[in-house]
Amino acid sequence: MAGNGAGEDGLETLRASLDRIDESLLDTLRRRIECCVEIAHFKREHNVPMMQPHRIGIVQRRAARYAQDHGIDPDFLRRLYELVIAETCRVEDLVIGDVAAR
Repeated sequence: MAGNGAGEDGLETLRASLDRIDESLLDTLRRRIECCVEIAHFKREHNVPMMQPHRIGIVQRRAARYAQDHGIDPDFLRRLYELVIAETCRVEDLVIGDVAAR
């Protein structure tokens, strides 16, 4: 299907913008995980339990407020944060359990 040149240029510009946003999102997720590694080191050094349910609740409530304030589906952000939290807990478990790194 042949496309309209001007429309395709506009679409490519929008896609390039989306690609930059995606890169920023991925960089932010990487930085979040790196921060969680630092937190895990602190927890290990100070014998703080990895799981902090009250903190998870704070993060989830903040995401729910953000969703409400910005017109984003709160269920989407809840599911997204469940994935992000699960991964950071997995990473923290690895760091806290790494006896060789002590």
